[in-house]
Amino acid sequence: MLSLNASLPMILNRALDGVMPAYRQLFAQYDLTEQQWRILRALWEVEDLRAAELAEQTLLPKPSLVGILDRLEARGLVERRRSNKDRRAVSIASTAKGRTLAKEVLPQAQAIHDFIRAVLPEEDWDALEHALNTLADRMKATTFAEIAAE
Repeated sequence: MLSLNASLPMILNRALDGVMPAYRQLFAQYDLTEQQWRILRALWEVEDLRAAELAEQTLLPKPSLVGILDRLEARGLVERRRSNKDRRAVSIASTAKGRTLAKEVLPQAQAIHDFIRAVLPEEDWDALEHALNTLADRMKATTFAEIAAE
């Protein structure tokens, strides 16, 4: 049996605990939660997204998304847009205020990323990124029942 510290969940948690404090400090400067950051970050890359797409890209459950979007909308950072063709269809977009925030905060987030990335040689970073993406892709649809049956 693996020791606690050698288990994958602990390795991943230690890595996350190592890299997130700098990001959390940045988010706190702008009174943003990590979940709000994920939403804004996704919306800064594209003009608008439907809620289902936003939930998928940010790894946030759809029911949680509603409250987070309400708070961002109340701050004037995002807006919901109803389709003229299908009133049930709603997309979410960053507002002008949200895009102004992006210009201020994204360079700082990039600086944090660059600092963290410099900790590893480029080939190690590339291997880590590839390994974690492969692991996530392969495990995404795997259930405990399937693992237990092996």
